[in-house]
Amino acid sequence: MDDGDKETEQRRGTATDEDIVGTSRKRGLLLVLTGDGKGKSTSAFGMVARALGHGMQVGVAQFIKKRSDTGEALFFHRQPGVYWHLLGEGFTWEGEDPGRHEVAARHGWKVGRKMLKDPSIDLVVFDELTYPIQYGWLDLEAVLFDIANRPGAQHVVVTGRGAPKALCEAADTVTEMKEIKHAFRSGIEAQPGIDF
Repeated sequence: MDDGDKETEQRRGTATDEDIVGTSRKRGLLLVLTGDGKGKSTSAFGMVARALGHGMQVGVAQFIKKRSDTGEALFFHRQPGVYWHLLGEGFTWEGEDPGRHEVAARHGWKVGRKMLKDPSIDLVVFDELTYPIQYGWLDLEAVLFDIANRPGAQHVVVTGRGAPKALCEAADTVTEMKEIKHAFRSGIEAQPGIDF
């Protein structure tokens, strides 16, 4: 790194430090993790680990996945302070009855709404919630209403590709994961501990 790059990094660090020092409000956040790249759910589960480390209660609702043998489900389901719900019917191309996905999503949102009303749950993760919204199985306005009316200190994380504009606008933090390269495209199968 040359001197010009070092100065630029120092200016960025100083500006970030000033932004952090200038903050004074504390409230529950809505975070959206979206984009075509890998790591949206993984990032959310990292926040679950952080929350548990701080003694917080966590609720997780997985809207598409139905596998209970993923690393995150195997690990977090055993942890005290975690309410883990597998609410999906698998990927939408699996099975012959597409209506079952809508039924599962609607049931899933009832579970999600219950967590959003529970002030003892500090962090709620809605993994892959964007898909039921995109497919019209859940009404975006109703979802946003329920999220907006949660307990004031409760944090919510929503993951999934193609997050709707209104969801991103309502969020406090939006991160877009961008794929540069993926092993899958080279014919390498999903790996336990890395991909699931």
